[in-house]
Amino acid sequence: MTQTTDAAPNHPALAPLKAAFSAVKMQATVFRGQVTVTVPAANVHDVLRFLRDDPSCDYSMLLDVGGVDYLGYPAPQPGRFAVVYHLVSLRTNTRLRVKTHVSPSLDTTGVVDDPALYVDSAADLWPAAEWAEREVFDMFGIRFRGHPDLRRILMWKDYPAHPLRKDYPLRGRGEREHYQRLSRDSEP
Repeated sequence: MTQTTDAAPNHPALAPLKAAFSAVKMQATVFRGQVTVTVPAANVHDVLRFLRDDPSCDYSMLLDVGGVDYLGYPAPQPGRFAVVYHLVSLRTNTRLRVKTHVSPSLDTTGVVDDPALYVDSAADLWPAAEWAEREVFDMFGIRFRGHPDLRRILMWKDYPAHPLRKDYPLRGRGEREHYQRLSRDSEP
């Protein structure tokens, strides 16, 4: 496990994680006291399961799942998009972020089922991941393999893009100009 930080990460989950996944190339970083472990997408589900089930880690709570688009980011990244899991161990009162990167292999301007933008779902580990993964799918277009109900959650079903991608136009693509305006007296 490579460590690049302000200071070397000192986190109780790093030693058991390194011992259990010695063959997996991971990177541990710390920024402002928050430790992040970057894991390859192929191993992220196994790492999350270990962090939840291993008694020395005991990350029983998933706070959030988020997406990041690194398009135009000044520092090089292993992939354009990242999925970030925010974990909490209630027993040890520690937090840990687990990040994995994916890069599109197809044109990203529209809604395309890109085989490179898949990550295994964590909804089988933490039921709270279901809605958060749907939001990441809806906003970034990253799909979650094994998700029980992967469909849009914020945008309508036939919305033609993923609005939190950095290549999405700030004013949209004309969606606001085509809204059907309803008055208070009109029927839904």
